[in-house]
Amino acid sequence: MLSFLKSKPYLKDFLAGNYVDIHSHLLPGIDDGAKTIAETNKLASSFQEMGVLQFITTPHISHYIYNNSPEDIIAKHKETTLLIDHENIKIPFRAAAEYFMDDWFENHFQNEKLLTLKDNYVLVEMSYMNAPVQLYKILFDIQVAGYIPVLAHPERYLFYHKNFNEYHKLKKAGCLFQLNLLAVVGYYGNEITKVAEELLKKGMYDFVGSDVHHNNHIASFNQKIKIDSNNVATLKEVIANNQFFKF
Repeated sequence: MLSFLKSKPYLKDFLAGNYVDIHSHLLPGIDDGAKTIAETNKLASSFQEMGVLQFITTPHISHYIYNNSPEDIIAKHKETTLLIDHENIKIPFRAAAEYFMDDWFENHFQNEKLLTLKDNYVLVEMSYMNAPVQLYKILFDIQVAGYIPVLAHPERYLFYHKNFNEYHKLKKAGCLFQLNLLAVVGYYGNEITKVAEELLKKGMYDFVGSDVHHNNHIASFNQKIKIDSNNVATLKEVIANNQFFKF
């Protein structure tokens, strides 16, 4: 049967069993994710129901917006672990951070230890409006400092969509790519879905993440994927790569 006649799978069907999520915002009241412990409970319970094996939640660290510190995040993680355990939510989770690349960040990682996903893998992001002027210097310096940058949701940086060579430059600069899973169901719009599919097709993604902030994100996992069936195998491979972060 022709691939376009086949029924496409639901996104949640890719997560049951061994999936380890590495990007979410479930710690309560610390950034633009869950606001209360009740919201955290609901989101974590949804992960558990979908069959997510483990997750790493990654609050924003952006000095000028969310001025979190590793110490604050670790303390909030310990507190949250105890609270959700009382709700019989048993899914294991760790805490790392999603760092905003700017001038403050460049100075910060040279002087203080970063909160990583695992070992020296650090989740980073940039403005949706434009890349940092010193982006490639930051990427070079962070690797000199001993870290491996994992760029969150490269498909969402609109300023790269008309210049695909920039994605190749980022990869050559040592940057790993993390796909936001909701991009494949069209949550962020058709253009971002198309770019995500092109990056998948070219084998440029290394890992995936849910980037869950709230229940609307969770609900979108019940939608069918919109990418071509020919790219489903590649998507499954990238999802499987997240096993690297199992703890």
